[in-house]
Amino acid sequence: MKIRDVMNSEPVAIQATEAVSDAVRLLRTNEISGMPVLEGDRLAGVVSESDLLRMLSVEREGGLWLPSPLEVLEVPIRDLIRWEKLQAGAEEAGMTRVSEVMTKKVFTVSPEDSIERAASMMVRHRINRLPVLEEGKLVGIVTRGDIIAGLGMEAEEVEED
Repeated sequence: MKIRDVMNSEPVAIQATEAVSDAVRLLRTNEISGMPVLEGDRLAGVVSESDLLRMLSVEREGGLWLPSPLEVLEVPIRDLIRWEKLQAGAEEAGMTRVSEVMTKKVFTVSPEDSIERAASMMVRHRINRLPVLEEGKLVGIVTRGDIIAGLGMEAEEVEED
């Protein structure tokens, strides 16, 4: 079975110059976890929930902290300041360009590739989606779910024979 048989030929995509907040909106609205990033009509990368979470990751504080009696009064203020910094960081992150957070090293397939090849690439590189390119232009996207569905269709065809 070919990628052409299982791919989504109308992928949701975003331009590299768009704001991260627009990418978040598109991901949520379309109930997807990642999408191709374009510069004009050429593939520039992929942006996923993981990319966005990595951008917002906050350094973890290590060790055990036991406050002194005077610090107990300071804790709510410290937490409020930390919350305000986190909020400001999230607002600033929303204005960041998608090109700054996207994954630039993208594995792709063509419509004529086999679903076995795509599955192998996904497993080997631990990725969930592959943009489908034809003559350098985005013509679709194939996800793990698409491949599983394709395998199910193949199994049904074998049973019918």
